[in-house]
Amino acid sequence: MSGWSELDWFLRTDPRDVGCDEALRLLHVYVDLVVPDASGEAASRYPGIAAHLAACGPCTEDYQGLLAAVTGQDHA
Repeated sequence: MSGWSELDWFLRTDPRDVGCDEALRLLHVYVDLVVPDASGEAASRYPGIAAHLAACGPCTEDYQGLLAAVTGQDHA
């Protein structure tokens, strides 16, 4: 493998993506906005977290787990 696919993936990263550290630091706030309001307010108020969750599987799993814990439902 030449590494071009990894480079191409990296270059397509959303510039709004805040990264794992910031996303996990504010994940509980993001979930608190998602739970009572399914209108997308969380994504509009925290677009960097939404962009990160769209790209990062491990953080998305953490998000889904926290959401399930808060709502008592499986969101996988």
